[in-house]
Amino acid sequence: MKKILFALSLIAGLAAQAQAQDGAVAYQYGMDLDIARVVNITPVADVCGPTPVEMTYLDSKGVTHILQYSEFGTGCSN
Repeated sequence: MKKILFALSLIAGLAAQAQAQDGAVAYQYGMDLDIARVVNITPVADVCGPTPVEMTYLDSKGVTHILQYSEFGTGCSN
């Protein structure tokens, strides 16, 4: 859960992405999310910069949702 909150905080300043064709909803700062269980999070790309990631989760009623957000890639080096 900490990783999810950290990832969402990273994208607070980024512009909202267009809705994906697979039914994913683009995260926007301040969204009221009902996340009961995370089913899957796509791997973060090996790039230096923001990259799209999708989280599939179940809400408290058992309905599946896909949330698309940006996370900083793992390809940067010092």
